[in-house]
Amino acid sequence: MRANTAERWIQDRVDRYGPVSKLSLFGVPTVLLIGPAANKFVFFTRALASQQPRSVQRILGERNILELMGADHKCIRGALAEFLKPDMLRLYVGNIDGEVRRHLDECWAGRPTVTVLPLMKTLTFDIISLLLFGLERGAVLDTLAGDFMQVMEGMWAVQVNLPFTAFSRSLKASARARRLVAGITRDTKAKLERGEASRTSDLIACLLSFTDETGARQLSLDEVVDNAVVALIAGHDTSSILMTFMIRQLANDPDTLAAMVQGNNPIPSPSLDYICLDTKKKIQELNSDHTMAMAIDIQSYSLCRDEEIALSKGDDEALTWDDLAKMKFTWRAALETLRLVPPVFGNFRRATQDLEFDGYLIPKGCQVLWTAVATHMDASIFQEPAKFNPSRFENQSASAAPPYSFLGFGAGPRICVGMEFARIETLVAMHYLVRRFRWKLCCKEDTFVRDPMPSPLHGLPIELEHKAASP
Repeated sequence: MRANTAERWIQDRVDRYGPVSKLSLFGVPTVLLIGPAANKFVFFTRALASQQPRSVQRILGERNILELMGADHKCIRGALAEFLKPDMLRLYVGNIDGEVRRHLDECWAGRPTVTVLPLMKTLTFDIISLLLFGLERGAVLDTLAGDFMQVMEGMWAVQVNLPFTAFSRSLKASARARRLVAGITRDTKAKLERGEASRTSDLIACLLSFTDETGARQLSLDEVVDNAVVALIAGHDTSSILMTFMIRQLANDPDTLAAMVQGNNPIPSPSLDYICLDTKKKIQELNSDHTMAMAIDIQSYSLCRDEEIALSKGDDEALTWDDLAKMKFTWRAALETLRLVPPVFGNFRRATQDLEFDGYLIPKGCQVLWTAVATHMDASIFQEPAKFNPSRFENQSASAAPPYSFLGFGAGPRICVGMEFARIETLVAMHYLVRRFRWKLCCKEDTFVRDPMPSPLHGLPIELEHKAASP
Protein backbone atom coordinates (compact mmCIF):
# COMPACT_ATOMS: atom_id res chain seq x y z
CA MET A 1 0.00 0.00 0.00
CA ARG A 2 2.73 2.50 0.94
CA ALA A 3 4.63 1.75 -2.25
CA ASN A 4 1.36 2.08 -4.21
CA THR A 5 1.85 -1.30 -5.85
CA ALA A 6 -1.23 -2.96 -4.36
CA GLU A 7 -3.12 -2.85 -7.68
CA ARG A 8 -0.32 -4.76 -9.37
CA TRP A 9 -0.18 -7.21 -6.45
CA ILE A 10 -3.91 -7.91 -6.85
CA GLN A 11 -3.65 -8.28 -10.63
CA ASP A 12 -0.69 -10.63 -10.35
CA ARG A 13 -2.72 -12.91 -8.07
CA VAL A 14 -5.68 -12.84 -10.45
CA ASP A 15 -3.44 -13.66 -13.43
CA ARG A 16 -1.88 -16.48 -11.50
CA TYR A 17 -4.82 -18.03 -9.64
CA GLY A 18 -7.98 -16.59 -11.18
CA PRO A 19 -10.74 -14.45 -9.59
CA VAL A 20 -11.02 -16.70 -6.51
CA SER A 21 -7.94 -17.54 -4.47
CA LYS A 22 -6.96 -18.25 -0.90
CA LEU A 23 -4.09 -16.77 1.07
CA SER A 24 -3.15 -15.73 4.59
CA LEU A 25 -3.30 -12.08 5.62
CA PHE A 26 -2.36 -10.91 9.12
CA GLY A 27 -2.22 -14.55 10.17
CA VAL A 28 -5.86 -15.17 9.19
CA PRO A 29 -7.04 -17.55 6.43
CA THR A 30 -8.41 -15.28 3.70
CA VAL A 31 -10.28 -15.66 0.41
CA LEU A 32 -9.79 -13.02 -2.29
CA LEU A 33 -12.84 -12.54 -4.51
CA ILE A 34 -12.67 -10.52 -7.73
CA GLY A 35 -15.29 -9.39 -10.26
CA PRO A 36 -18.83 -7.94 -10.38
CA ALA A 37 -20.48 -11.22 -9.36
CA ALA A 38 -18.06 -11.55 -6.44
CA ASN A 39 -18.77 -7.96 -5.36
CA LYS A 40 -22.50 -8.67 -5.34
CA PHE A 41 -21.90 -11.81 -3.30
CA VAL A 42 -19.76 -9.94 -0.75
CA PHE A 43 -22.10 -6.97 -0.31
CA PHE A 44 -25.43 -8.84 -0.27
CA THR A 45 -24.67 -12.07 1.60
CA ARG A 46 -25.95 -11.69 5.15
CA ALA A 47 -23.68 -14.43 6.44
CA LEU A 48 -20.67 -12.23 5.64
CA ALA A 49 -20.19 -9.87 8.57
CA SER A 50 -18.25 -6.64 8.36
CA GLN A 51 -14.80 -7.04 9.86
CA GLN A 52 -12.60 -4.12 10.88
CA PRO A 53 -9.17 -4.43 12.47
CA ARG A 54 -9.39 -4.74 16.26
CA SER A 55 -7.60 -1.41 16.54
CA VAL A 56 -10.51 0.33 14.76
CA GLN A 57 -13.06 -1.20 17.12
CA ARG A 58 -11.09 -0.21 20.22
CA ILE A 59 -10.70 3.37 19.02
CA LEU A 60 -14.20 3.95 17.63
CA GLY A 61 -16.24 1.96 20.13
CA GLU A 62 -18.08 -1.35 19.94
CA ARG A 63 -21.54 0.07 19.12
CA ASN A 64 -20.58 1.83 15.90
CA ILE A 65 -22.29 0.99 12.61
CA LEU A 66 -19.16 -0.64 11.17
CA GLU A 67 -19.27 -3.39 13.78
CA LEU A 68 -22.99 -4.14 14.03
CA MET A 69 -25.11 -6.72 12.22
CA GLY A 70 -28.76 -7.60 11.83
CA ALA A 71 -31.38 -5.58 13.69
CA ASP A 72 -28.80 -3.44 15.50
CA HIS A 73 -27.16 -2.43 12.23
CA LYS A 74 -30.54 -1.70 10.65
CA CYS A 75 -31.53 0.53 13.58
CA ILE A 76 -28.29 2.55 13.60
CA ARG A 77 -28.31 2.88 9.82
CA GLY A 78 -31.92 4.05 9.95
CA ALA A 79 -30.98 6.73 12.47
CA LEU A 80 -28.10 8.01 10.33
CA ALA A 81 -30.17 7.81 7.15
CA GLU A 82 -32.86 9.92 8.80
CA PHE A 83 -30.41 12.80 9.07
CA LEU A 84 -28.73 12.21 5.70
CA LYS A 85 -31.86 11.86 3.55
CA PRO A 86 -32.39 14.48 0.82
CA ASP A 87 -35.26 16.25 2.62
CA MET A 88 -32.93 16.95 5.53
CA LEU A 89 -29.81 17.70 3.51
CA ARG A 90 -31.51 20.37 1.42
CA LEU A 91 -31.86 22.36 4.67
CA TYR A 92 -28.08 22.43 5.08
CA VAL A 93 -26.93 23.48 1.59
CA GLY A 94 -26.74 27.13 2.69
CA ASN A 95 -24.58 26.25 5.69
CA ILE A 96 -22.20 24.23 3.52
CA ASP A 97 -22.06 27.06 0.98
CA GLY A 98 -21.16 29.54 3.71
CA GLU A 99 -18.41 27.33 5.14
CA VAL A 100 -16.85 26.81 1.70
CA ARG A 101 -16.82 30.55 0.93
CA ARG A 102 -15.34 31.41 4.32
CA HIS A 103 -12.66 28.74 3.97
CA LEU A 104 -11.60 29.92 0.51
CA ASP A 105 -11.49 33.54 1.64
CA GLU A 106 -9.36 32.76 4.68
CA CYS A 107 -7.11 29.94 3.46
CA TRP A 108 -6.82 30.28 -0.33
CA ALA A 109 -7.42 33.87 -1.48
CA GLY A 110 -4.28 35.99 -1.86
CA ARG A 111 -1.85 33.08 -1.42
CA PRO A 112 0.62 32.19 -4.20
CA THR A 113 0.82 28.53 -3.12
CA VAL A 114 -1.27 26.22 -0.96
CA THR A 115 -1.05 22.55 0.04
CA VAL A 116 -4.38 21.02 -0.91
CA LEU A 117 -4.90 17.88 1.20
CA PRO A 118 -4.52 19.44 4.69
CA LEU A 119 -6.69 22.39 3.63
CA MET A 120 -9.38 20.07 2.30
CA LYS A 121 -9.29 18.09 5.52
CA THR A 122 -9.77 21.33 7.47
CA LEU A 123 -12.68 22.38 5.26
CA THR A 124 -14.53 19.07 5.42
CA PHE A 125 -13.90 18.75 9.17
CA ASP A 126 -15.39 22.22 9.77
CA ILE A 127 -18.43 21.37 7.62
CA ILE A 128 -19.13 18.01 9.22
CA SER A 129 -18.58 19.39 12.74
CA LEU A 130 -21.13 22.13 12.09
CA LEU A 131 -23.73 19.71 10.74
CA LEU A 132 -23.10 16.96 13.27
CA PHE A 133 -22.69 18.95 16.45
CA GLY A 134 -23.62 22.51 15.60
CA LEU A 135 -20.00 23.42 16.40
CA GLU A 136 -18.79 26.69 14.95
CA ARG A 137 -15.15 27.71 14.76
CA GLY A 138 -13.47 28.28 18.11
CA ALA A 139 -11.43 26.62 20.84
CA VAL A 140 -13.72 23.59 21.17
CA LEU A 141 -13.59 22.84 17.44
CA ASP A 142 -9.82 23.33 17.35
CA THR A 143 -9.38 20.89 20.24
CA LEU A 144 -11.62 18.33 18.56
CA ALA A 145 -9.76 18.68 15.26
CA GLY A 146 -6.40 18.12 16.96
CA ASP A 147 -7.66 14.99 18.69
CA PHE A 148 -9.08 13.58 15.48
CA MET A 149 -5.78 14.00 13.68
CA GLN A 150 -4.22 11.71 16.29
CA VAL A 151 -7.19 9.33 16.12
CA MET A 152 -6.68 8.86 12.38
CA GLU A 153 -2.94 8.25 12.74
CA GLY A 154 -3.44 5.19 14.92
CA MET A 155 -6.60 3.55 13.61
CA TRP A 156 -4.74 1.04 11.43
CA ALA A 157 -1.56 0.93 13.49
CA VAL A 158 -0.10 -2.13 15.19
CA GLN A 159 -1.92 -2.64 18.50
CA VAL A 160 0.92 -1.90 20.88
CA ASN A 161 -0.41 0.21 23.73
CA LEU A 162 2.84 1.84 24.85
CA PRO A 163 3.20 5.61 25.38
CA PHE A 164 5.41 6.21 22.33
CA THR A 165 3.21 4.33 19.79
CA ALA A 166 0.69 5.81 17.36
CA PHE A 167 -1.92 3.36 18.65
CA SER A 168 -1.54 4.58 22.22
CA ARG A 169 -1.77 8.23 21.17
CA SER A 170 -4.84 7.42 19.12
CA LEU A 171 -6.57 5.67 22.03
CA LYS A 172 -5.98 8.66 24.31
CA ALA A 173 -7.12 11.13 21.66
CA SER A 174 -10.24 9.04 21.03
CA ALA A 175 -11.08 9.06 24.76
CA ARG A 176 -10.78 12.87 24.86
CA ALA A 177 -12.88 13.29 21.73
CA ARG A 178 -15.54 10.91 23.01
CA ARG A 179 -15.80 12.83 26.30
CA LEU A 180 -16.30 16.04 24.35
CA VAL A 181 -18.93 14.45 22.08
CA ALA A 182 -20.69 12.94 25.12
CA GLY A 183 -20.85 16.40 26.69
CA ILE A 184 -22.34 17.85 23.50
CA THR A 185 -24.83 14.98 23.43
CA ARG A 186 -26.00 15.64 26.99
CA ASP A 187 -26.34 19.37 26.27
CA THR A 188 -28.33 18.67 23.10
CA LYS A 189 -30.61 16.27 24.96
CA ALA A 190 -31.35 18.97 27.54
CA LYS A 191 -32.10 21.48 24.76
CA LEU A 192 -34.48 19.04 23.11
CA GLU A 193 -36.32 18.55 26.40
CA ARG A 194 -36.59 22.34 26.87
CA GLY A 195 -37.77 22.84 23.29
CA GLU A 196 -34.64 24.84 22.40
CA ALA A 197 -33.62 22.38 19.65
CA SER A 198 -35.38 20.14 17.15
CA ARG A 199 -34.45 16.91 15.39
CA THR A 200 -33.31 18.93 12.35
CA SER A 201 -30.84 21.03 14.36
CA ASP A 202 -27.89 18.66 13.81
CA LEU A 203 -27.01 14.96 13.72
CA ILE A 204 -26.83 14.60 17.49
CA ALA A 205 -30.37 15.98 17.84
CA CYS A 206 -31.56 13.68 15.08
CA LEU A 207 -29.99 10.59 16.68
CA LEU A 208 -31.42 11.46 20.10
CA SER A 209 -34.89 11.90 18.56
CA PHE A 210 -34.79 8.68 16.55
CA THR A 211 -37.07 5.72 17.31
CA ASP A 212 -37.36 2.47 15.36
CA GLU A 213 -40.42 1.29 13.43
CA THR A 214 -42.14 0.17 16.63
CA GLY A 215 -41.45 3.46 18.39
CA ALA A 216 -39.84 1.61 21.29
CA ARG A 217 -36.13 1.41 20.38
CA GLN A 218 -34.13 4.54 21.09
CA LEU A 219 -30.37 4.92 20.84
CA SER A 220 -28.28 4.80 24.00
CA LEU A 221 -25.73 7.48 24.87
CA ASP A 222 -22.89 5.13 23.86
CA GLU A 223 -24.55 4.42 20.51
CA VAL A 224 -25.02 8.12 19.80
CA VAL A 225 -21.40 8.90 20.70
CA ASP A 226 -19.90 5.92 18.83
CA ASN A 227 -21.77 6.67 15.63
CA ALA A 228 -21.28 10.42 15.82
CA VAL A 229 -17.54 9.74 15.98
CA VAL A 230 -17.74 7.38 12.97
CA ALA A 231 -19.80 9.92 11.03
CA LEU A 232 -17.27 12.63 11.83
CA ILE A 233 -14.39 10.50 10.50
CA ALA A 234 -16.26 9.21 7.44
CA GLY A 235 -17.76 12.59 6.64
CA HIS A 236 -14.50 14.48 6.41
CA ASP A 237 -11.76 12.02 5.50
CA THR A 238 -13.05 10.46 2.27
CA SER A 239 -14.58 13.69 0.93
CA SER A 240 -11.34 15.59 1.45
CA ILE A 241 -9.45 12.91 -0.48
CA LEU A 242 -11.96 12.99 -3.33
CA MET A 243 -11.72 16.77 -3.75
CA THR A 244 -7.93 16.72 -3.44
CA PHE A 245 -7.61 14.23 -6.27
CA MET A 246 -10.14 16.12 -8.38
CA ILE A 247 -7.90 19.19 -8.07
CA ARG A 248 -4.89 17.03 -8.94
CA GLN A 249 -6.67 15.64 -12.00
CA LEU A 250 -7.88 19.03 -13.22
CA ALA A 251 -4.35 20.45 -13.05
CA ASN A 252 -3.30 17.90 -15.68
CA ASP A 253 -6.54 17.85 -17.66
CA PRO A 254 -7.29 21.24 -19.27
CA ASP A 255 -10.24 19.88 -21.27
CA THR A 256 -12.11 18.67 -18.20
CA LEU A 257 -11.23 21.82 -16.29
CA ALA A 258 -12.50 23.99 -19.15
CA ALA A 259 -15.73 22.00 -19.19
CA MET A 260 -16.20 22.46 -15.45
CA VAL A 261 -15.39 26.18 -15.66
CA GLN A 262 -17.89 26.53 -18.48
CA GLY A 263 -20.49 24.84 -16.33
CA ASN A 264 -19.87 27.01 -13.26
CA ASN A 265 -19.07 30.50 -14.57
CA PRO A 266 -21.43 33.25 -15.67
CA ILE A 267 -21.72 33.77 -19.44
CA PRO A 268 -23.87 36.20 -21.41
CA SER A 269 -27.40 34.88 -21.71
CA PRO A 270 -27.53 34.64 -25.54
CA SER A 271 -24.49 32.32 -25.53
CA LEU A 272 -26.41 29.59 -23.76
CA ASP A 273 -29.00 29.23 -26.51
CA TYR A 274 -26.33 29.45 -29.22
CA ILE A 275 -24.17 26.74 -27.64
CA CYS A 276 -27.07 24.39 -27.06
CA LEU A 277 -28.55 24.83 -30.56
CA ASP A 278 -25.15 24.50 -32.19
CA THR A 279 -24.42 21.30 -30.26
CA LYS A 280 -27.83 19.83 -31.10
CA LYS A 281 -27.15 20.48 -34.79
CA LYS A 282 -23.75 18.80 -34.58
CA ILE A 283 -25.23 15.73 -32.89
CA GLN A 284 -27.90 15.44 -35.60
CA GLU A 285 -25.21 15.58 -38.30
CA LEU A 286 -23.11 12.81 -36.75
CA ASN A 287 -23.53 9.24 -37.98
CA SER A 288 -22.80 5.92 -36.31
CA ASP A 289 -19.17 6.01 -37.48
CA HIS A 290 -18.44 8.99 -35.24
CA THR A 291 -19.09 7.45 -31.84
CA MET A 292 -16.33 9.27 -30.01
CA ALA A 293 -17.23 12.66 -31.50
CA MET A 294 -20.85 12.10 -30.56
CA ALA A 295 -19.88 11.29 -26.96
CA ILE A 296 -17.86 14.51 -26.75
CA ASP A 297 -20.67 16.66 -28.15
CA ILE A 298 -23.33 15.06 -25.98
CA GLN A 299 -21.10 15.86 -22.99
CA SER A 300 -20.87 19.48 -24.20
CA TYR A 301 -24.64 19.62 -24.53
CA SER A 302 -25.07 18.41 -20.96
CA LEU A 303 -22.90 21.31 -19.82
CA CYS A 304 -25.46 23.74 -21.22
CA ARG A 305 -27.76 22.72 -18.39
CA ASP A 306 -25.00 23.37 -15.84
CA GLU A 307 -24.51 26.89 -17.21
CA GLU A 308 -28.03 27.83 -16.15
CA ILE A 309 -26.76 27.78 -12.55
CA ALA A 310 -24.29 30.58 -13.07
CA LEU A 311 -26.67 32.60 -15.22
CA SER A 312 -29.20 32.79 -12.41
CA LYS A 313 -26.78 33.49 -9.53
CA GLY A 314 -25.24 36.69 -8.28
CA ASP A 315 -21.70 36.66 -6.91
CA ASP A 316 -22.96 36.79 -3.31
CA GLU A 317 -25.93 34.50 -3.76
CA ALA A 318 -25.63 31.04 -2.18
CA LEU A 319 -26.14 27.85 -4.12
CA THR A 320 -29.39 25.96 -3.61
CA TRP A 321 -30.43 22.32 -3.73
CA ASP A 322 -31.88 22.86 -7.22
CA ASP A 323 -28.59 24.37 -8.41
CA LEU A 324 -26.68 21.31 -7.29
CA ALA A 325 -29.09 19.00 -9.11
CA LYS A 326 -27.99 20.63 -12.39
CA MET A 327 -24.25 20.07 -11.86
CA LYS A 328 -24.27 16.70 -13.59
CA PHE A 329 -20.91 16.99 -15.34
CA THR A 330 -19.05 17.97 -12.16
CA TRP A 331 -20.48 14.97 -10.35
CA ARG A 332 -19.56 12.65 -13.22
CA ALA A 333 -16.01 13.98 -12.93
CA ALA A 334 -16.13 13.20 -9.20
CA LEU A 335 -17.32 9.64 -9.84
CA GLU A 336 -14.55 9.11 -12.39
CA THR A 337 -12.05 10.35 -9.82
CA LEU A 338 -13.42 7.82 -7.34
CA ARG A 339 -13.04 5.09 -9.95
CA LEU A 340 -9.38 5.92 -10.58
CA VAL A 341 -8.44 6.63 -6.94
CA PRO A 342 -11.00 5.08 -4.58
CA PRO A 343 -10.39 6.35 -1.03
CA VAL A 344 -11.10 2.84 0.28
CA PHE A 345 -8.88 0.34 -1.55
CA GLY A 346 -10.87 -2.60 -0.19
CA ASN A 347 -12.00 -4.21 3.03
CA PHE A 348 -12.78 -7.45 4.79
CA ARG A 349 -15.81 -9.55 5.61
CA ARG A 350 -15.95 -12.58 7.88
CA ALA A 351 -17.96 -15.72 7.13
CA THR A 352 -20.35 -16.46 10.01
CA GLN A 353 -21.17 -19.87 8.49
CA ASP A 354 -19.93 -22.13 5.70
CA LEU A 355 -20.61 -20.47 2.34
CA GLU A 356 -20.23 -21.37 -1.31
CA PHE A 357 -19.30 -19.03 -4.16
CA ASP A 358 -18.87 -20.15 -7.75
CA GLY A 359 -18.25 -23.75 -6.66
CA TYR A 360 -15.72 -22.81 -3.96
CA LEU A 361 -16.24 -23.43 -0.25
CA ILE A 362 -15.63 -20.51 2.12
CA PRO A 363 -15.46 -22.04 5.62
CA LYS A 364 -16.94 -20.40 8.69
CA GLY A 365 -14.57 -17.92 10.31
CA CYS A 366 -12.65 -17.30 7.10
CA GLN A 367 -11.79 -13.72 6.15
CA VAL A 368 -13.02 -12.49 2.74
CA LEU A 369 -11.18 -9.66 0.98
CA TRP A 370 -12.78 -7.45 -1.67
CA THR A 371 -11.06 -4.64 -3.54
CA ALA A 372 -12.51 -1.75 -5.53
CA VAL A 373 -9.59 -1.41 -7.94
CA ALA A 374 -9.99 -4.95 -9.26
CA THR A 375 -13.08 -3.99 -11.23
CA HIS A 376 -12.38 -0.24 -11.50
CA MET A 377 -9.24 -0.94 -13.54
CA ASP A 378 -10.53 -3.96 -15.48
CA ALA A 379 -10.24 -3.18 -19.21
CA SER A 380 -13.04 -5.63 -20.00
CA ILE A 381 -15.39 -3.51 -17.85
CA PHE A 382 -14.07 0.04 -18.30
CA GLN A 383 -12.49 0.65 -21.71
CA GLU A 384 -9.05 2.25 -21.36
CA PRO A 385 -9.33 2.13 -17.56
CA ALA A 386 -6.32 4.37 -16.89
CA LYS A 387 -7.89 7.20 -18.90
CA PHE A 388 -9.91 9.87 -17.10
CA ASN A 389 -13.31 9.89 -18.83
CA PRO A 390 -16.31 11.32 -16.93
CA SER A 391 -18.68 10.33 -19.75
CA ARG A 392 -18.52 6.75 -18.41
CA PHE A 393 -21.11 7.84 -15.84
CA GLU A 394 -23.37 9.70 -18.25
CA ASN A 395 -26.10 7.07 -18.36
CA GLN A 396 -27.09 3.66 -17.06
CA SER A 397 -27.75 2.06 -20.45
CA ALA A 398 -26.99 -1.51 -21.38
CA SER A 399 -23.64 -0.36 -22.78
CA ALA A 400 -22.55 0.95 -19.38
CA ALA A 401 -20.47 -1.05 -16.92
CA PRO A 402 -22.27 -4.04 -15.36
CA PRO A 403 -23.78 -3.65 -11.87
CA TYR A 404 -21.41 -3.92 -8.90
CA SER A 405 -18.40 -2.93 -11.00
CA PHE A 406 -18.11 0.56 -9.52
CA LEU A 407 -17.60 0.54 -5.74
CA GLY A 408 -16.84 4.17 -5.03
CA PHE A 409 -19.50 4.09 -2.30
CA GLY A 410 -19.74 0.36 -1.74
CA ALA A 411 -22.99 -1.48 -2.46
CA GLY A 412 -25.88 -3.34 -0.88
CA PRO A 413 -27.21 -2.84 2.65
CA ARG A 414 -23.92 -1.24 3.70
CA ILE A 415 -23.63 1.23 0.83
CA CYS A 416 -22.28 4.54 2.12
CA VAL A 417 -25.12 6.20 4.01
CA GLY A 418 -23.46 9.59 3.48
CA MET A 419 -23.25 9.37 -0.32
CA GLU A 420 -25.69 12.23 -0.91
CA PHE A 421 -23.91 14.39 1.65
CA ALA A 422 -20.59 13.75 -0.13
CA ARG A 423 -22.17 14.81 -3.41
CA ILE A 424 -23.42 18.11 -1.98
CA GLU A 425 -20.13 18.93 -0.26
CA THR A 426 -18.08 18.12 -3.37
CA LEU A 427 -20.28 20.07 -5.78
CA VAL A 428 -20.34 23.20 -3.63
CA ALA A 429 -16.58 23.19 -3.05
CA MET A 430 -15.64 22.50 -6.67
CA HIS A 431 -18.11 25.11 -7.94
CA TYR A 432 -16.33 27.91 -6.09
CA LEU A 433 -12.82 26.55 -6.70
CA VAL A 434 -13.11 26.46 -10.49
CA ARG A 435 -14.88 29.83 -10.60
CA ARG A 436 -12.35 31.66 -8.43
CA PHE A 437 -8.95 30.07 -9.10
CA ARG A 438 -6.51 28.66 -11.60
CA TRP A 439 -3.78 26.31 -10.41
CA LYS A 440 -0.90 24.11 -11.45
CA LEU A 441 1.04 21.43 -9.62
CA CYS A 442 4.28 22.36 -7.87
CA CYS A 443 5.71 18.83 -7.99
CA LYS A 444 6.74 17.40 -11.33
CA GLU A 445 6.41 13.90 -9.89
CA ASP A 446 2.66 13.26 -9.85
CA THR A 447 2.45 10.26 -7.53
CA PHE A 448 0.58 9.16 -4.42
CA VAL A 449 0.80 6.50 -1.73
CA ARG A 450 -1.72 4.76 0.51
CA ASP A 451 -1.38 4.75 4.29
CA PRO A 452 -4.09 3.36 4.10
CA MET A 453 -5.97 6.25 2.45
CA PRO A 454 -4.45 7.72 -0.73
CA SER A 455 -2.26 10.75 -0.20
CA PRO A 456 -0.58 12.71 -3.04
CA LEU A 457 3.10 13.59 -2.91
CA HIS A 458 3.77 16.23 -0.21
CA GLY A 459 0.02 16.76 0.27
CA LEU A 460 -0.36 18.23 -3.26
CA PRO A 461 1.20 21.70 -3.20
CA ILE A 462 -0.12 23.90 -6.02
CA GLU A 463 0.61 27.33 -7.41
CA LEU A 464 -2.53 29.42 -7.17
CA GLU A 465 -3.83 32.30 -9.23
CA HIS A 466 -6.96 34.26 -8.38
CA LYS A 467 -9.04 34.78 -11.49
CA ALA A 468 -10.15 38.25 -10.43
CA ALA A 469 -6.54 39.37 -10.71
CA SER A 470 -6.24 38.25 -14.33
CA PRO A 471 -6.83 40.67 -17.23
